[in-house]
Amino acid sequence: MPNRIKELREAAHMTQVRLSIELEVSQETVSAYESEKHYPSVASLLKLSKIFHASCDYILGLSDVRWPYQSASLTPIEEKLLAEWNTLSDQKKALLSAYLDGLTAT
Repeated sequence: MPNRIKELREAAHMTQVRLSIELEVSQETVSAYESEKHYPSVASLLKLSKIFHASCDYILGLSDVRWPYQSASLTPIEEKLLAEWNTLSDQKKALLSAYLDGLTAT
């Protein structure tokens, strides 16, 4: 089974400590998830799904489709932008939104 938690965390440029804070578990617990010594609880799995915008099946390695309910109308670049957007902090989302407003102002 692929280790998706570590893969998703690293892709989001997130440390184990930061993820542990968001999951409300210890850093050692996150490390155990990543080394597959333990599996996340259902509550932690649901939090991981929200944090990384990925299905529980994808996180557990049961599917290679990260988010099966994505709109078919999105282009590959739109999907990439949305995935990147979901990894940003609220502060960075606000900055990016302001930047986009400036780009699209006429």
